[in-house]
Amino acid sequence: MPDLHDSTNMTFRTRNDHANIAANMSVRLNETTTIVDRMVNFFVEHEDLRTKQWFLSNAPGPLFMILGAYLYFCLYAGPRYMRDRKPFELKNTLLIYNAVQVLLSWVLFYEGYKGGWGGHYNFKCQPVTYESDPISMRMARAVWLYYIAKITELLDTVFFVLRKKQRQISFLHLYHHTLMPVCAFIGVKYFAGGHGTLLGFINSFIHIIMYAYYLLSAMGPKVQKYLWWKKYITILQIVQFLIIFVHTLQIQFQPNCNFPKSIAALLTFNAGLFTYMFSAFYVANYKKEAAAQAKLAAKKE
Repeated sequence: MPDLHDSTNMTFRTRNDHANIAANMSVRLNETTTIVDRMVNFFVEHEDLRTKQWFLSNAPGPLFMILGAYLYFCLYAGPRYMRDRKPFELKNTLLIYNAVQVLLSWVLFYEGYKGGWGGHYNFKCQPVTYESDPISMRMARAVWLYYIAKITELLDTVFFVLRKKQRQISFLHLYHHTLMPVCAFIGVKYFAGGHGTLLGFINSFIHIIMYAYYLLSAMGPKVQKYLWWKKYITILQIVQFLIIFVHTLQIQFQPNCNFPKSIAALLTFNAGLFTYMFSAFYVANYKKEAAAQAKLAAKKE
């Protein structure tokens, strides 16, 4: 005959176990909810109300649609469309496009200088100021214009596709052109000023030189033979990312700096990754080429 006392104890223990499991699940769910809430609160609290209503700055949806269309065209639709067609020359288009990019890069460099990095910004620690004074707004507008510039630069790849320059469309090229608008959007949306804007300031200076090179190259063979300095643009880009790597890394050792350390860490990681990728590109395209030319010269002798 079954022991009713033992049966009652087993039922009690089972109910207890279920209650404990439910309690643990509830705690874990609350912890997850708390983490999500903290993330949401972080982004809501840091949202820059000054830039919220500016073109393509309110939500990431339109940007992701642009980037999706860009990748679809450059990786699939564009090459398929051009497969049985002759490459477009686009000489006049490239002359105008590169001239506009030189002018735009110059404006961005000038605004970055006047808006902060020419004097009153601190290179060791520069928090974001969400004020509406003329200087702060000047930098905020420069950050937004930089974001728009990164979107227009997607045309670099589109022109490569239309000219059937598929060799130019490397993983580095696509990664760089896709990631930079995303980073710029985050800057406009949350950090339209402060420490992270040094990247845009230096990058704009390099792009003046880079698009000037492309502008001269688009003028044809008579000018192209004088363009011996392409590899030095890559060196400048590597130096740029090394500067940003150090500039953002030292934030982690500034206990009283009011710039988000998590954002600084992401910028440091990104700068380190680009330093590696651009360095690998330089070695693959210039060092090996120089070695091959040296061997060829030696054989001729």
